Amino acid sequence: MVRKSLHNSIYFEEIIQRISLLTENTSPRWGKMTASQMLKHCDLVLQVALRQVELPEINIIFRTIGVVTKVEMQIFNNGIPPNMPTFQKLIVNFECDFDESKTNLLNTMNSFRTASENRNLPDRHRLFGKMTEKDWGFLEYKHLDHHLKQFNL
Repeated sequence: MVRKSLHNSIYFEEIIQRISLLTENTSPRWGKMTASQMLKHCDLVLQVALRQVELPEINIIFRTIGVVTKVEMQIFNNGIPPNMPTFQKLIVNFECDFDESKTNLLNTMNSFRTASENRNLPDRHRLFGKMTEKDWGFLEYKHLDHHLKQFNL
């Protein structure tokens, strides 16, 4: 079973290719976000790994659920289910410029790649707990894949 990761240049380029197929008018299969909002949301999530967005502390119950979810995704290589809740800080329910959101996400992806190559990703995540470089690449790929599938890509 292949475990795709943003650390692998083949899968990194696959995500970029899928993003390039997205248009401003692409409709989601589920959820309320527009294509522009989804791009902005994915950019914010990647910025967490770059320490540019800080998530709030959460209680032990949610932390436990997060750690269990991370382990389950690693064991079964499953994806993120539709309409999963997220941190308030990562919700994008405002208008976004499509081209700007797309450019920013692609730039943040490149910054993520550089941080990863320099072994400069955080060792913890508020929801998922202890994180390795491998965890970051795997989970960020899964997150982008989830939202691209949301838009049929």
